Amino acid sequence: MQGDFVKRSYKISVKENLSLNVYNTGYQRCEAGYAWGPGARDHYLFHYVTEGRGTLTTAAGAVSVGPGGLFLIRPGEVVTYTADSREPWVYYWVGFNGTEAHRLINLTGFAHGERLLYPENGGELREQLTRITDARGSTPAHEAQMLGYLYLFLGSLMSLSGGQKLTTSKQYVDKAVQFISRNYSRDITICDVADFVGISESHLYRVFSKELDMAPTQFLMRYRIGEAAAMLRSTGLAIGEIAASTGFRDPLYFSRVFKKVKGVSPREYTRRGAGEE
Repeated sequence: MQGDFVKRSYKISVKENLSLNVYNTGYQRCEAGYAWGPGARDHYLFHYVTEGRGTLTTAAGAVSVGPGGLFLIRPGEVVTYTADSREPWVYYWVGFNGTEAHRLINLTGFAHGERLLYPENGGELREQLTRITDARGSTPAHEAQMLGYLYLFLGSLMSLSGGQKLTTSKQYVDKAVQFISRNYSRDITICDVADFVGISESHLYRVFSKELDMAPTQFLMRYRIGEAAAMLRSTGLAIGEIAASTGFRDPLYFSRVFKKVKGVSPREYTRRGAGEE
């Protein structure tokens, strides 16, 4: 609705070649369908979503972002981000650059090309972004305050990354498994899973290999076959119906994969009964 649109922002007029400096900052309650892009920035830009939903689209595809989502746009990256038509998002943002910016980003959870995270310390990050925005101005005092709060913001991201270094991969896998468990019957791809998790496909393969010692494609296939086996034991549905219900368009392909995973065909599995895998 027109009356709901609110935007407060600040942008410096000169970008100096400093180790780190705030380029722009602000808060926006977007109109339904409001979009920026496609376009590219010449600085790093964080958005933290506090309400509503929207979509971030990059070369890796589109990913939905909801409350608590923090997404990063990198210099030179072509992006489009769009507010939902029914629940348009509200977000804070801060843009920054400098000779140290890349190194500092690589000390956070965004080090491996991630574009979206849902940090556990979201309230703390929101408070720091609010302080950056509230301190906006062109005097040396304003600039020092904004930079100080930016360091606190990045420090919180680094602290979260360091404290969860051993569990971050597991969290990604858990989120991927959650998506697969809810959507295995649909024609989903690994790209869809990676988009939901908010990381690249290559990173998704790395975390699955680390945590489960298998590729996400293999996990998806085994999950579907596991659900199919349960249906064969308990539903009495035809094999073709079970194949379609577990994400297989071709019953013959389903039978081949089932035999590869279970060691017997779906028909033989049904005859043997639940206790004879």
